[in-house]
Amino acid sequence: MAGWAEFTLALIVFLASHAIPVRPPVRPWLVSRLGLRPYLFLYSILSIGVLIWLILAARYAPYVRVLPDWDGLRWAPVLVMPFVCWLAIAGLACRNPFSFGGMAKGVFDADAPGVLGFTRHPLPVALALWSGAHLLAKGDLAHVILFGIFGGFAVMAMKMLDRRKARELGQAAWSDLARNTSLMNFSAVRPKALHATGAIVAFFVLLFLHQPVIGFSPIP
Repeated sequence: MAGWAEFTLALIVFLASHAIPVRPPVRPWLVSRLGLRPYLFLYSILSIGVLIWLILAARYAPYVRVLPDWDGLRWAPVLVMPFVCWLAIAGLACRNPFSFGGMAKGVFDADAPGVLGFTRHPLPVALALWSGAHLLAKGDLAHVILFGIFGGFAVMAMKMLDRRKARELGQAAWSDLARNTSLMNFSAVRPKALHATGAIVAFFVLLFLHQPVIGFSPIP
């Protein structure tokens, strides 16, 4: 089991880095001393660095096959990632009072929810789809643990955010604001041309960088 040591350590550090800094006693203390923007910048750098370490540690962990070794499953990320890229771009570009992301300025229009008509949680859904596709493609124990945690976190986050926002706003106000949104409604997928173009560009950039950065080609 010695071969699992780095993966286990990386996983513990990853979980700790996401659990500890956001807790009420810790985050305000850090923000008061660093400032909000420096805190967010440093926290983002830390999160990305630990995430890369965890992904690489999973790659070098002992190989224990869990899922069937079917060639067709290896195409899952290639097929799913264009949609994931669109969700991430649209989710960041919108005004979202319900979930993560939503960096656009202005006021959310409940009558024209945009991507939120498909899902109130574009970034968690993107994370869940990314995780599920990569879990199927890899299929070994380390990656099942890794992507299973990511996917489980994303699904739980959606439900927790809905409950928290409803509690903060009041159930009646939240229901009125969310009247044209959904947890997931595929009939409401209507990508804007700019977001769709950005998703295609992002997908091919990721496709090109996957081998030099991660170490193997995503094309089976």
